[in-house]
Amino acid sequence: MDLLLFAFVLLLVCKTGVELVLDLLNRRRALRSGGTVPELFFGFIDQETFEKSIDYTVAKSRFSSFQVIYDAVLLLAVVVSGVLPMLYTAFLSALGSGIWAHALIVLLIVTLYTACSLPLEWWMTFRLEERFGFNRSTTRLWWMDKLKSFLISGFIGVPLICFLLWLVRFPGWWLMAFVAVTGFQFLMIIVYPMFIMPLFNKFVPLPEGELRSRLLELADRTGFRARTILIMDGSRRSTHSNAFFTGFGRFRRIVLFDTLAEQMNGAEMEAVLAHEIGHYKLGHVPKTLLVSALFTFLGFWLLGLLVQSPRFYAAFGFSQLLGLGPALLLFALLSGLLAFWLSPVLNQWSRRREYAADAFSRDAVKSAKPLVQALRKLHEKNLSNLAPHPAYSRFYYSHPTLLEREAALKT
Repeated sequence: MDLLLFAFVLLLVCKTGVELVLDLLNRRRALRSGGTVPELFFGFIDQETFEKSIDYTVAKSRFSSFQVIYDAVLLLAVVVSGVLPMLYTAFLSALGSGIWAHALIVLLIVTLYTACSLPLEWWMTFRLEERFGFNRSTTRLWWMDKLKSFLISGFIGVPLICFLLWLVRFPGWWLMAFVAVTGFQFLMIIVYPMFIMPLFNKFVPLPEGELRSRLLELADRTGFRARTILIMDGSRRSTHSNAFFTGFGRFRRIVLFDTLAEQMNGAEMEAVLAHEIGHYKLGHVPKTLLVSALFTFLGFWLLGLLVQSPRFYAAFGFSQLLGLGPALLLFALLSGLLAFWLSPVLNQWSRRREYAADAFSRDAVKSAKPLVQALRKLHEKNLSNLAPHPAYSRFYYSHPTLLEREAALKT
């Protein structure tokens, strides 16, 4: 077996093993709780809801383990069987060998690969989430979302891939590609919330009234100067609730799920908004963009090396004469094997930002109580795992656990 192919198999086996062990640890910890509400959680979650949250955690964990195995077997089969070069060559014969053909082939193969996971996505939405009362989507809406996503990916992805394929003829092409893609990512920060998200959800300004006045006064007080606060019809698909911040400069927006507005009072909503403003005021957005740009740079640097390596192409059954297209395809499929091991580091960094935004919210509203109450409601309504296994939390959670956040807010 070629050394590169052996390295791929080894990384895949290690990643799959770690994921399964983490799922098992988290599942056993939930089951060992005995279904009895811990003393720390008295007062905001009843016995029935706590037992349901354990059932939900265990069900998601078992499904996750199955999905991990399914994804690993699928990736292994696709890469080792030789189906990728076979499909690529067949599509080239049908579509021609121009830049547009190569770009379309990359998108088609990635789409076919992604489509293999649709049955699991369907099961997650219409069986698991339905079982616990979260799903509100319909089969028609679900399929329409998939169709829209495919069309948008083609509309954006094919021209972008074409541009990359055109750049490869120049010396130092990967550096120019990094600049172009980074600029595109910055552009999408503006374009996505303004033009793409409305294709999937309806956004309306928060109605006039006491809540809107209260939230806008908070924005003015903290120097945010929000143009608008939007309500998103998240309840159209799920009862899960959330809030998020998008864009920057004059294009910044704060979006609240309609389910969130239904679940919380004015003080709690104010605390949630103050948390989101905290991310902006503390410079978390540009820092995130810089980290993203760094990884984009490293990705294109590595891609630049791989494109020059006949051994890389041969290891996976391709000819180097096919150009950048197969390298882009392989990079899209295999990069997750490396990115996975960075998750704990990136999540640790993300949790530090969450602590800072929580502290900003506490100071902005002059009390930790509203945010604590809001976080408790979020965890209760979403049936969140209140006490995940520490190893699982460190590896997967971009936010601290509820107990960690409450403890930090009290300091």
